Amino acid sequence: MAQRLLSETRIRTLTKPGIYSDGDGLFLRVRKGGSRQWFFIFRRGNDRRELGLGGYGQGTAPVSLALAREKAQAIREKLARGLDPTADRKPARVITFKHCMDELLAAKSLEWKNDKHRAQWEMTLREYAKPLHDLPVADIALGDVKSCLSPHWAERPETADRLRARIQAVIDYAIAHQWRTAGNPAIWRGLLDKVMPARRKLERGHHAALAYASVPAMMVALRQASGVSARCVEFLVLTAARAGEARGATFSEIDTEARTWTVPAERMKSARPHVVPLSDRALAIVEAMRQQATGELIFGGGVEGRPISDTAMTKALRLASPDKAATLHGMRSAFRDWCGDRTDAAREVAEAALAHAVGDKAEQAYRRETAVAKRRKLMEAWASHCSTVQPANVIAIARAS
Repeated sequence: MAQRLLSETRIRTLTKPGIYSDGDGLFLRVRKGGSRQWFFIFRRGNDRRELGLGGYGQGTAPVSLALAREKAQAIREKLARGLDPTADRKPARVITFKHCMDELLAAKSLEWKNDKHRAQWEMTLREYAKPLHDLPVADIALGDVKSCLSPHWAERPETADRLRARIQAVIDYAIAHQWRTAGNPAIWRGLLDKVMPARRKLERGHHAALAYASVPAMMVALRQASGVSARCVEFLVLTAARAGEARGATFSEIDTEARTWTVPAERMKSARPHVVPLSDRALAIVEAMRQQATGELIFGGGVEGRPISDTAMTKALRLASPDKAATLHGMRSAFRDWCGDRTDAAREVAEAALAHAVGDKAEQAYRRETAVAKRRKLMEAWASHCSTVQPANVIAIARAS
C-alpha cells in the first residue's frame, strides 16, 4: 500500500466524519464535531489490532502528521522484527463518572451561593449517583442512568429530578472535555421521558407561618431567651429577611448612621444587593451582639468564622412560638399577611421589603431605589406590632411620592 497519502493542507480541509488513510496502516479518524485522532491498524495472525496514536492538533500533546508517521514507522519496525508493538504500551486511561463529577464540583465551587447549595450538589452526586461512579463515562448508557434514578423516582420525585439534572451536568462536562463522544443519556425530553414513568406533579406546600397576631407573644419569649440563635430569629422577624441572609450578616453591612443593613448580592436569592431599613430594636440587637462578638459575624456560631446554624435558629423559634409548626421562612409570610391586612402600604412597597421583584425590567430599573423611605415607615410599624398588641384598625403607612 502506498504511503504519504495525506498532507497537512488536506487534513485541515477534512470536515466530513470518516476514516482517512495515509497508507501502510496509518489512519486518521475524523469524528462528528471535528475532532481528529490518529490510529494504526495491523494484524497478528487472525487478530486485527488497532493502536491509538493521539489526537491531531488538539489537547496538551497534539500529534502532527510528521509525528504520526514517525510513530507508525516505529510500529512497522517492531512488526518486522516479530515483536508485539503493544507489549510495552501503558493501558489506556479510563475516565470514570466519578473523575468527571469531582472535577465538575471543583469547577463549580465559585458558583455556590452558600454552603447549603454546595452540600446539596455534593450529597446528591456522591450518594445517590454512586452506582455510576466507577463506570467509564464514555460507556454510560441510558439503562445505567435509568437504574440509578429508579429507586428515587416514585418516592422522592423532586430529589430524583435534581439527581437527573446533576448527572446530566456531569456527563455534559465529560462531553465538553472530549472524554465522551456519544450523546447524553440523562436528558429528559426526548430520551428518558420515553422509558421512565411520568414524573408525579409536586404538591408544594407553603412554609408553615405563624399568625401575625401571635407574633408579639413570640417576640416576648425570644427577648427572654439569652442565646445568639434567639437574637438572630428576632432580627430575622424584624427585618423580614430569609434565614441565610440573617445568619450571614456582618457588622460591616450595617450603617448605623443611615440605619440600614445592606445584604450583598451573593447572599440574596435575587443576586442583587438589598437595603433593609432598621428599626430601633433591630439596631439595638446589632449593638448588643457587637459587645460580645469575637469576629465580623453578627450572629456567630460556636466555631470561629461560622454563623449560627439554621437548626439552632429553628429550635429557638419553636421554643418561643405558640405554634410549634411555624418555620423561619414562614415568618416572612406573617409579615406579608400583616402588611395586607393591617396597613395601607402599597403592594410594591410590601414586596420590596421582602426583596421581591415587582413589574417588568423597565419598571424595576426605574424604581431602583426600592422605596427605602416608604419601607422605613413600614418596618417601624412592623417593629411596633411585634412589641405591642395592635388594635384591629388599619395602620396608616404614609405613601410618600
